[in-house]
Formats: sequence, C-alpha cells, structure tokens
Amino acid sequence: MAGEAATGGTTMRSYRLEGPGLAGGIVPREEPVPTPKPTDVLVRVRAVSLNRRDALILQRRYALPSVPGVVPVSDGAGEVVAVGEKVTRFAVGDRVVGAYWPRWHDGRLRPELLDQFGCTLDGMLAEYALLDQQWAVPVPDHLSWEEAACLPCAGVTAWNAVVGGEPLRPGQTVLTLGTGSVSLFTLAFAKLLGCRVISTTSGDARAARLTELGADHVVDHTATPGWGRAVRDLTGGRGVDLVVETVGPATIEQSVRASALYGQIVLLSTASGSADGRGSGIEISNEAYASSLVTIRRLFVGSRADHEAMNQAIGAHRLRPVIDRVFGFADAHEAFAHYLDGRPFGKVIIRID
Repeated sequence: MAGEAATGGTTMRSYRLEGPGLAGGIVPREEPVPTPKPTDVLVRVRAVSLNRRDALILQRRYALPSVPGVVPVSDGAGEVVAVGEKVTRFAVGDRVVGAYWPRWHDGRLRPELLDQFGCTLDGMLAEYALLDQQWAVPVPDHLSWEEAACLPCAGVTAWNAVVGGEPLRPGQTVLTLGTGSVSLFTLAFAKLLGCRVISTTSGDARAARLTELGADHVVDHTATPGWGRAVRDLTGGRGVDLVVETVGPATIEQSVRASALYGQIVLLSTASGSADGRGSGIEISNEAYASSLVTIRRLFVGSRADHEAMNQAIGAHRLRPVIDRVFGFADAHEAFAHYLDGRPFGKVIIRID
C-alpha cells in the first residue's frame, strides 16, 4: 500500500456494533486504516445498503452469532485504493462489492464457509474495508455506488429465487409479496425472463409503483386477507408457478393456496417477525397442503459465482435497483430507524462521502 497517498490519511471513521437492541448500539469510532496483507485489497467504501439480516443481528435474533464489536452491514460498494503484492484479481481503481458469503465461491454452501461481513467478519459501515481478493466481486459499469451497494444480499437472493430452482419459462407466473428489496429485484428478474408477475401490497400508492415497475396485477393483501384465492383467480384458477416468500412464516398458508399444483415456493424466512422472535413457526393447514404438490425450497442468498452470473444479466440489460432513501454516513442511526420503522419501498442506503 502507498500509505497516506492511497487513503488520504492514516485513520478512518467507522461504526462498531457494541450494544444490541436499538440503532444506538451501533457506535461511531475513529481507528487506523487497515494495511493490506499479500492477497488483500483495500476498498474505499462509497455506499452501503441495509438488509433485514442487519436488523436481526442488531436485535440478536440472527441465526449466525455475531462477533462482539464487529463493523456492521454486509453490503457495500467502493473502489480499490491499494492491493497486496500477490493480488491478481483486482487493481487500484477497480469498482467492487463484497460477496455476501466471502468464502463461498461456488457449489454448495458448507459449514466451513459460514462467514459473513457485518457478523463474523468486519463489515462495510466504515470509510475503508479490507477484503481478501477472493471476497470481492466487480460492479456492473452502469451502476452508481448507491445502486451497486444494493446487490450482494437482496439482488443475489432474488436472482437465485428466480433462476436457481426448476427453470421458469416465458409466460409463467411469479408471485412477489410486499415492496421490500428482494421482492422488487424478483419482479425485475422475472420480467426479464418473460414471466407474468403478480404482487401483493397495501395501499394505492404502492400498488401504482409496482405497476410502473412492471407488475401485471397487484392484490391488496389488507383489503383481501384471503389473497391466495384472489391470486389464483388472476391465473384462471391454475395458480402461480413460483412464489418468492419474503414475508413468512405467517403468509405461507396463503402462498400455498396461491400456488399451482406443481408450483415452487422459495422460503426465505422461517422465524417469527415478532419483536421477541417467538411465536408460531411454519404452519400450513392440511386442507391447503393436501390438495397441493408444491415444492418448498429454502434459500440463503448465494455464492460468488451466483453473484457474478447475476451481474452479467444486470449489465446486459442495464437493470437498476430501486432505492427508497439515501442517508449520510453521520446519519447511520437514522438510516437504521427508517429501515426498521419506515416500510421502505426498495433499498435504504448510507452514503459514505
């Protein structure tokens, strides 16, 4: 590394997770800029995005225990400003994001690969992040820093939900739930494959935005609690071919009822959304499941190879993520509060100026 010439200084601003519960437990710090080891790249982080897992880690409800005092947030984008002497994958000036599972490069996820930024490894909510060269993924050229920061968790999850199971064919129907970032990515990828998309939400304003983004039909789940039947009616009684179940487990019953006989349900969450993490697990009535041959598939984001494949599609079609709101680095607590309470439409971003 070229010292201060590469980073603009020897210290950096960061946040560390030092107290669970509220966003105030994420504490600002000033600390030395890390120095790359032989296979490391030093990344000047320009933007990060928040995901549900960041909130669960903050609340100590995440399946993977976090390291005390870890730098939070998994998803961040920036430019390489220094490299170790053995680095071959990247050069100074390259635009990159960190892979969601840094050690999972391809194939199936294995226990020895269970590390994540912002959980067991220092994450991206800092001015600089030190990554092994194998832990980084190039950014599609047309995306801004804020847009690039949206990809590692929500983007790859939606990509694998759409392309990772039984192949979808043009003309088939995909169901998305709500207006979170995974659902919006799913909408974009499904339309890319020529599928029809039905979305659920509440309120006319959100329904109108989903329609603008390409949803063929929108069902108000508040006005129609039994929305599974309403979705089936929109398919002529056949049911949808794929449900990307981002809300569950409470919605799994209606997702089954909405599905075609041999439909697929991609299940992302198996935990209650209650504040204490308690409550019922996955419950499907015998009436709903007895008449179905639906396949339920669990999904936990994806590998670096999945991310790279998704980037090819995003780059070829110049897709852009949907961003709800951008906060400054000093306003990280407000960003978390907005994410937790604001029902964002798309991604919540923290820009690191």
